[in-house]
Amino acid sequence: MKKCFIWGICLVVLYILQSSLLPIIAYNGVSPDILLIVVISFSLLRGSRFGFLMGFSAGLLEDLASGTFFGMNTFCKMILGYAFGLVEHKVFKENFFLPIMSMIIATSLNYFISAVLMVLLGYRFNLVHHMEHILLPLLLYNVIFAFPVHKFVYKICELVKEKR
Repeated sequence: MKKCFIWGICLVVLYILQSSLLPIIAYNGVSPDILLIVVISFSLLRGSRFGFLMGFSAGLLEDLASGTFFGMNTFCKMILGYAFGLVEHKVFKENFFLPIMSMIIATSLNYFISAVLMVLLGYRFNLVHHMEHILLPLLLYNVIFAFPVHKFVYKICELVKEKR
């Protein structure tokens, strides 16, 4: 129960950071998706079941706090948390390139899943324009923040394990 409380507090604090301070460094309204980075890092460290739950929690928090389509963030982060958790036993968790490469893949997948859902909901947009002005800056931001956030998640995981 304490683990859930610790991770819940971390998610809320990181969401507040993401929605209040990180827009200061936004480029064309695009700022890093810290919760996506946390979900992917947590999934790679703890596995698919926990990644699914973390993705659900982080996505639900984003959906409840933002005024966008309810469930879109939850769906995307749940799927990605589960998928990246499947490779937990196949990766070296302390590798420097693990969070960087996984964030390139996760950010791209998150963007394309969201784009497909938007098209299915009837919205039309120029995909090439959006990729250039939204996906590329988001990729850059997420890659820059991937390693420090991964280290933070790794330390929290170790701290929670010690308290058992």
